[in-house]
Amino acid sequence: MARDFIAVADQVAADIATGRLRAGERLLPQREFAYRHGIAASTASRVYGELVRRGLVIGEVGRGTFVRGAPGPVHLPLVEPSPAPVDLELIFPVLPDHAEILGAALGNLVRSRAFAQALRPIGAAATPAVRETAAGFMSRCGWVPDPDDVLFAGNGRQAIAAAFAALAGPGARIGVEALTYPVAKGIAARLGITLVPLGIDERGLVPDALAAAHRAQPLNAVYLQPSLHSPTGATMDDARRGEIAELLRTTGLVAVEDGIYSFLAEEAPLAALVPDRVVFVDSLSKRIAPGLTLGMLVAPKALVGRLAAALRSGAWSASGLPAAAGMHWMGDGSVRRIVEAKRADARARQALAREVLRDLGPRGDPRAYHLWLPLPEPWRGEAFAAAALRRGIALTPGSAFAVTPGHAPNGVRLALASPEQSVLVQALRTLRDLASGEIESDHTE
Repeated sequence: MARDFIAVADQVAADIATGRLRAGERLLPQREFAYRHGIAASTASRVYGELVRRGLVIGEVGRGTFVRGAPGPVHLPLVEPSPAPVDLELIFPVLPDHAEILGAALGNLVRSRAFAQALRPIGAAATPAVRETAAGFMSRCGWVPDPDDVLFAGNGRQAIAAAFAALAGPGARIGVEALTYPVAKGIAARLGITLVPLGIDERGLVPDALAAAHRAQPLNAVYLQPSLHSPTGATMDDARRGEIAELLRTTGLVAVEDGIYSFLAEEAPLAALVPDRVVFVDSLSKRIAPGLTLGMLVAPKALVGRLAAALRSGAWSASGLPAAAGMHWMGDGSVRRIVEAKRADARARQALAREVLRDLGPRGDPRAYHLWLPLPEPWRGEAFAAAALRRGIALTPGSAFAVTPGHAPNGVRLALASPEQSVLVQALRTLRDLASGEIESDHTE
């Protein structure tokens, strides 16, 4: 009688639990596994699928199937701060003198007549004055949003959630870059939306991949990061943006453009090319500080009402005080000064990281607060992240961004914003030595 694939999967799971199979170790090719265990090749395929489903192994196209790193504290990637001493996982830049700048401005707000208004609910559309301030602030490179098209959410994540909910119901399909924001994956799962992975290259989303996916089975929308894509750091050039914009026009698709990192790269958004086909999402948490959460959306006029309804029904609307503080800081120039300082800081940190890691070939946009680090053999992303965490450094493996399990390139994303620069340099040296084998890996400890 053929062995049940669950029983075989249980046996492999036990080997992983007891340490007989270690993090990063490669499993046998499926045909060889089938021969060794006296099972059919189709049964071996089901065993490997079950192990992936349990989160015990990860498949990498062209490389094989590997045991995942030992899990740390359970959390959705890029949501909660890591307890590790050095956080290279979250991108939350807060420069030393900015609390003083913001505190002085906030004192003026508290003493103004506007403070009483800030304690009241504001609704998804806030007030005309707030919309006008936000629209002017988001303007760039000739793009000036209409204040009547601006809406507000509690934070950037909630703005993305509202856009997904407005554009796609349960069972619908949204196209996304094959490596995408992990929280967007969680939002889609909660809303019952299927994410369809689309091919990317060094210039961002590949237009032919979007067109082919939509032809195969129509998409309801597409979510993308044209500037400083996370995790790769890719930024679309003008030609690529034009190709994507033309596709949106011809297919009638609506894109959710994630502009959260775009403050570091002053470029015209996709929304400037096709304002009637793009929902632009921005946020203040990275521009200013994670303690100030305010999401902003610029919607096509035909979708303003639907997006506003999604914000209200999802309880994703902004609160009065963060909105008032954000508008006050926008109006007095505080945010502009902070943004300029962060742009300089991001470039300086990129230069430091590229110098320390130069032999490993780091990739990405030199303006970004993150970079992509390819890993040499025999390292796998999850095993490397687990080894780094045991050395007090939190980072994010490529698998966290992959829409399809087993289709992430072999590497990790490093967020450069949080540690002091001296701490950052030391952490990067540790990662360099770990990757190059100058520090013993956990396989020999």
